Amino acid sequence: MTDRRILWTPTPERIADTSIARFERWLETERGQTFADYGEMWDWSVTDLEGFWSAVWQFFDMPASVPPTTFLAKNQMPGAEWGPGAMLNYVDHLLRHADARPDDVAVVVQSETFERVSLTWAELRSQVASVASHLADMGVGQGDRVVAILPNTQTAVIAFLATASQGAIWSLCAPDMGHVAILDRFTQIEPKVLIAQDGYTHAGKPVDRSAVIQQISEGLPSVTGRIMVPVAHTLPDGWIDFATLTDRAATLESRQVPFEHPLWIVYSSGTTGNPKPIVHGHGGIVLESAKQSLHQDLGPKDRYAWLTSSGWIMWNSQFTALGQGAMLAMYDGAPHYPDMGVVWRFVADEGLTYFGAGAAFYAGCLKAGITPRTQVDLSALRALGSTGSPLSEDAYNWIYSEVKEDLWLAPISGGTDLAGAFVLGHPGMPVRAGEMQCRALGNAVRAYDEEGNELISAVGELVCTQPLPSMPLYFWGDDDGSRLHDAYFDTYPGIWRHGDWIEINARGGSVIYGRSDATINRKGLRMGSAEIYQAVEGLPEVMDSLVVDLEFLGRESFMPLFVVPAKGQVLDDALKDKINNAIRTGVSARFVPNEIVEVADIPRTLSGKKLEVPVKKLLLGGDPARVVNRDSMANPNSFDFFIDYAKARAK
Repeated sequence: MTDRRILWTPTPERIADTSIARFERWLETERGQTFADYGEMWDWSVTDLEGFWSAVWQFFDMPASVPPTTFLAKNQMPGAEWGPGAMLNYVDHLLRHADARPDDVAVVVQSETFERVSLTWAELRSQVASVASHLADMGVGQGDRVVAILPNTQTAVIAFLATASQGAIWSLCAPDMGHVAILDRFTQIEPKVLIAQDGYTHAGKPVDRSAVIQQISEGLPSVTGRIMVPVAHTLPDGWIDFATLTDRAATLESRQVPFEHPLWIVYSSGTTGNPKPIVHGHGGIVLESAKQSLHQDLGPKDRYAWLTSSGWIMWNSQFTALGQGAMLAMYDGAPHYPDMGVVWRFVADEGLTYFGAGAAFYAGCLKAGITPRTQVDLSALRALGSTGSPLSEDAYNWIYSEVKEDLWLAPISGGTDLAGAFVLGHPGMPVRAGEMQCRALGNAVRAYDEEGNELISAVGELVCTQPLPSMPLYFWGDDDGSRLHDAYFDTYPGIWRHGDWIEINARGGSVIYGRSDATINRKGLRMGSAEIYQAVEGLPEVMDSLVVDLEFLGRESFMPLFVVPAKGQVLDDALKDKINNAIRTGVSARFVPNEIVEVADIPRTLSGKKLEVPVKKLLLGGDPARVVNRDSMANPNSFDFFIDYAKARAK
């Protein structure tokens, strides 16, 4: 990894005013601990796990009826044991701000489907209490599952908090998911209550999902209570209108549950098999969210939004901001309608101080040639986040030239698995082009070679060598733990293998190169796909691309590159030569593809990730019906081209 160009440096005054600086000062005052630099602090956080996580708990003054006396009681992976004997509820951590600031705005929603909605902290708590009371009347108790098919609006927030306050377990899918994909998830956990919205507006067009909701309802025989947000039609028979559940005068009394009691169930992408139901606990998410807020520098004065679908883990991650008393702004709509500037107008109108989005959103803005700095007032904006896929160096440069010069850009990488980030930002460090600033406190992240040796300034497997409180408690239904073991611990015994290629330099900065199971290995040189995408998609003539390396036993690898040309462009020999030259000069001549193929669309998951692994398995002879679950794709028809391509190559 070369020494990358510095794009932004915080002032000493800004550094001193960050949450993480206040945490350092607290450690010195309360515990007599000082650190020469962040690297020394990180070393402490991943070696003295008890000391670090207890400090996080005390610094944030976490509410609990029975606080933990020990944090990590059993240090092993899998099978770590956290907070034995403690009793708490995640909802108390969020809604304690309603006592101190009842009239401040807690949640704002801008939606294509509904009018703008604003809730104060007092209103949020009141509606949560009302819905919780109704759920209790419906027989929902500790350990029951409440599932929802809702967009990114206040309804989902209220329903989640009401569910969790009762010790019940929450699970959410986005309304645009196929009914098979939703049933693949929800049937595994046998829910008691289903909450759904029967339609929505997207890109100016109404979408009727009532028939799909009915199919899902019929496919969940365990459900005894059905709650609807009617949009497309009147309320169907047997369903309760959600609006009638929010007006009861009730007092919120959260049920105190053990530290490792399940909070929610989220799912792996489901692109290559039945989605894994990942269970996270109350205490682990409280700790990880609080720690994450240090790295995001969030506090009560912030106005925060992350552009997310309700089917992405970033929906859950939004609660990190609420937990620190920040205002949560939610966007429910197409990010490109009526134009690519609509989200930036939302950022300006709501006076956001922190905005995050998937890397694909920023790439789309770059491609569209928009210049938010000249089009809207971003004076309040101090920080941008990015995740979902590696953020290209071109996107870093676009943000600083076309969004705002004085801005802290903090891309993160982690995932659904741990409801958090392994590598992320630090508000007191310089931002370097294409590089994530640091490894997260408490996260013992390293790069390993195939033999399990640590690598510095070389690409290796992203591993975590110590347990985290937000790692999955288990997969629902995985009684013997075999699915959990095979997902993370079958490569390096006792060590979490995440499935990403990462390079970590001596400073602790890092670059993610893509999924390690979609690795490209050309003449002995291994690489993830991100650098190739940066070279190819940096060309104005290319809109999107996907590359896979097909390694056959006894034969040299074959690497096709699939390209979506930009509007009005043709993939002729001249453009192919330009693409090859961009790879040759920007990456290496070793990674010039064997073939460049034009496609209309790149297959992606519902959260926007390219389906490299399913395409690779298909082209290596896999059964099209087994290598991918189309209901877990954002654009299932795009896979037809690759099936035909695989057949042609097999002849």
